[in-house]
Amino acid sequence: MSRALVTAFEPYDVWEENASWLTLVELTKDLPERPHLTTRRYPVDYTKLRECLSKDLAMGFDFVLHLGQAPGSCGIRLETVGLNQASHTTTSNSDKCVRLIDDGPMAYQSRVPATALRDELRAAGIPAEVSTHAGTYLCNAALYLAHHAIASGSLTTKALFVHLPLDVSQAAKHEKEIASLPASVSAEAVRIILSRLAEG
Repeated sequence: MSRALVTAFEPYDVWEENASWLTLVELTKDLPERPHLTTRRYPVDYTKLRECLSKDLAMGFDFVLHLGQAPGSCGIRLETVGLNQASHTTTSNSDKCVRLIDDGPMAYQSRVPATALRDELRAAGIPAEVSTHAGTYLCNAALYLAHHAIASGSLTTKALFVHLPLDVSQAAKHEKEIASLPASVSAEAVRIILSRLAEG
């Protein structure tokens, strides 16, 4: 049976919860039959993220699915490109970015069939899109560092980052009206993605 690593992030900045973690909790209530899952909640810290990824990827997974929240997003975003850039704020500002890996390539392209997954999600009534820019903060770092570890270790693992809208419980606490999606719906999207990946 294929094996997948599914990761989420802890809360950060003004957010008391993280939609990625709320989604992962929902996912565990009804796990897909395949693939076999290992789940993690990663810290919002570049150094610790890299250490956790390196340790986890050494376990030899077939797939890595990183989850993160995207405040303001209306649907599931399948991120396909990891950039060798890192900022220390949640907003992208190229003037303040540094390289994640000094001698690493400028970017990595995911080998996961994102367009087909998007179409599958939309067919299931879940809003989804393919994106080529995950920002320059921890979400992008997770995708880039995973690909770099895979390339450096000559692993066959495939990696994808999925940005999720805020859960409705988070939106309800926000001072202004903001887009959201129930974590249960986001979890169903993750189940569909994992099931399709397991089918090859």
